[in-house]
Amino acid sequence: MEIIEPILYIAISQTFFAGLLIACKKPISIPDRLMAAFLFMIFFDLIFAVVKINIITFYSFPFVAFTYGPILYLYVKYMTEPAGKFKISNYLHFIPFVIFFVISVIFRSDKIFTDLTGFLVADKYISLRIVYSVCFLLSITAYSTITFLTIIRHQRRLKDLVSYESGKITLNWLKIISISFYTAFFILFILGGINIFIDFLPFDPYYTLFIFIAIFSFVYSFYAIKQPVLASVLIGSDEITTSNVRKNLAGEDNGTVASAQNTKKKRYSRSGLSKSQAKKNLDSILEFMDRKKPYLDRNLTIYDLSQQTGISRHHITQVLNDLHGRNFFTFINEYRVKEVISRMKNPAYKNYTLLAIAYDSGFNSKSTFNTIFKNITHLTPSQYLEKLKSERP
Repeated sequence: MEIIEPILYIAISQTFFAGLLIACKKPISIPDRLMAAFLFMIFFDLIFAVVKINIITFYSFPFVAFTYGPILYLYVKYMTEPAGKFKISNYLHFIPFVIFFVISVIFRSDKIFTDLTGFLVADKYISLRIVYSVCFLLSITAYSTITFLTIIRHQRRLKDLVSYESGKITLNWLKIISISFYTAFFILFILGGINIFIDFLPFDPYYTLFIFIAIFSFVYSFYAIKQPVLASVLIGSDEITTSNVRKNLAGEDNGTVASAQNTKKKRYSRSGLSKSQAKKNLDSILEFMDRKKPYLDRNLTIYDLSQQTGISRHHITQVLNDLHGRNFFTFINEYRVKEVISRMKNPAYKNYTLLAIAYDSGFNSKSTFNTIFKNITHLTPSQYLEKLKSERP
């Protein structure tokens, strides 16, 4: 306990000031509000633990943790749907929290949870302890899973929107956090079960959990503060200024991004784009790519190409997928690889490093360049360069 308390105090300070920093952002978005709420809930959970240790027991068992999964999921949901309106129905996710909060306060004077060794004692509260534990495990499992799947769907969607990879748009840090979040809780759940039946652990898994929460809150707040809202990537800067998007952001439109996506799917299937017009659009895109080389822009999005060619984003996606067999990401990066190869063969670039050539050709990172180049040519950039040198007379 002597070790745990200083960690609790550090985590309390860190979560409070991180939450306050985010809550004071101007303008503040729905993801920012959810992020601040998440940190403040951790802050209160840690405060309750300190008070329980040193002063008075005012609840029977922990209940704040039932908010972690829902808030993390909603944060990811509105980060990947930046034009979405926060719906009243979202509060349904917090029903288990409210239920166990009320039960915990009602039975605060009863010894429901003394320590884990008494978990299976056949008293009148054994059913409550079992229900509580099962509900908590199900909550963590369900929300960690749905959060992970939401990020995966977001990353797949990006392939039709952007030509580059970045942690700030792929949300890989959130995917890692969702996995780590569940893994840590699951391991501690297993350790708690072992302690219930064997009682050999030299520490209480419940208080050890706060070490993880302290580390988690620090990592989460560090990356979350740096994370921008993805409106310009997922909606397009031109569409953000339209009245429909402004209404969504202001909460005046009952439609959400989910319904907007359904509308887009219908519009896509009913686009009325004839085969001849689709072929004409594809030819225009290919001619524009060769003439203007827009792929040299490291941050090129489908909205940029749409503005430059005068072809709607939906039609670009349609013709690339149906007639060219590519998503936007693959389509643009194939041109970048061709540009790299062209410069490798050009004596004017013989003193350039491969990385310099890659950046000049539109790639935005070494790892992305190496991965995409090998996927397309089946050779690493260095191997390909050596192959070119061996073929020269």
